[in-house]
Amino acid sequence: MSQSPVTTNPWLALRQFTQARIALGRSGVSLPTEPHLAFQLAHAKARDAVHLALDVTALQAALTALGQETLVLHSAAIDRDTYLKRPDLGRRLDAPSRQALLSRVAGLAFGSSEADARQHDIAFVVADGLSAVAVGKHAPSLLQNVLPVLRAEGWAIAPLTIVEQGRVAVQDEVGELLDARLAVILIGERPGLSSPDSMGLYLTWMPRMGLTDANRNCISNVRPEGLPCDQAAGKLLQLLRESRRLRLSGVALKDEGDAPSLIPKASQT
Repeated sequence: MSQSPVTTNPWLALRQFTQARIALGRSGVSLPTEPHLAFQLAHAKARDAVHLALDVTALQAALTALGQETLVLHSAAIDRDTYLKRPDLGRRLDAPSRQALLSRVAGLAFGSSEADARQHDIAFVVADGLSAVAVGKHAPSLLQNVLPVLRAEGWAIAPLTIVEQGRVAVQDEVGELLDARLAVILIGERPGLSSPDSMGLYLTWMPRMGLTDANRNCISNVRPEGLPCDQAAGKLLQLLRESRRLRLSGVALKDEGDAPSLIPKASQT
């Protein structure tokens, strides 16, 4: 009987507990063919996730179906190449988008520095970020879990916005222009070799241009293999309630433990 050319790794049994590339074995002094090809495929998926264009039409339809007005905007980065080379342009809106929001809130006392004077409790922004795949797959599910709860609690929700070629800080300008006390951006995170579809959530109290990451709270790795959407929604709701109660966000707002899943468990008999 012929002997396998692959030498197995003694840690092989641990692979069931992680997606990390451990215990791959070896063939001579090299990786076996199968894990080598799997690595190349994962790398290709990560590269594709960065460059793939957001399907705005499908995303807008999915968000509108949630019962909320949805606006499509664009950052100051005119295309994907510019977006990747100039992060600063992805952090602000282009002139037509800014004007569209100004027109949308015309006649309202927007931009006040006082939370009580703002017209909306919360504004949600969805941006492609570094993985349009992530927001296309997970943003509707996350918002489907969150929006009905906020409506039931009486939150005034601004129109949802989709920002093409957007980065995290664009939420500050959108939230300020929509006259919202809180802004939350759902954005595609930088793909990893096992996570080309990871979505991040960032929330900011009293959004306005010029804020830094110290003013934001982050919930990361939202995807079925990471933090599932129902659990991410529960954690986000906890942070939103505390942010509104304490009137702050960022390093001063602490994440008080794990949030329960929004999906009810089967009753025990």
